[in-house]
Amino acid sequence: DVQLVESGGGSVQAGESLTLSCVASSYIFDKCGMSWFRQTPDKGREGVAAIDSDGSASYADSVKGRFTISRDNAKKTVYLQMNSLKPEDTGIYYCAAATSPVSNQTLSPAAYPYWGQGTQVTVS
Repeated sequence: DVQLVESGGGSVQAGESLTLSCVASSYIFDKCGMSWFRQTPDKGREGVAAIDSDGSASYADSVKGRFTISRDNAKKTVYLQMNSLKPEDTGIYYCAAATSPVSNQTLSPAAYPYWGQGTQVTVS
C-alpha cells in the first residue's frame, strides 16, 4: 500500500512563500504521476498541480506563474513551491499519487487513488 506524508504547511502573510513536501512509501514512485490538491470552504476540492513520471507538469489557472511542482525520485518526494501567496490560497493541501503515469498530468481526483492526510496552509 502507498503511504503519503505531507509537511511544510503553516501560516504566512500575503506575498510570502511556502514549500510543501510529500514523501511517498511506494517503491514505484518514479513511475507514477503525483499531484497536489487543496480543499477550501468555498471551492471544495481543487486540483492545484500535477507532475508525471517524466517531469511534465500542469497547473490550475489560479496558481500558474506562482506555484511550481517538482519531484525527486531518489528521495521519493514531491514538492510544491508556492510563491506570492494570496488569502484565497488558504486551505488544506493534499498530496495524491497515481499508480502509473497519468495522461496529460491530469488534475482529475479520480486518477489518484492514494492520498495523504493533508497540511494546512493559511494566508492572511
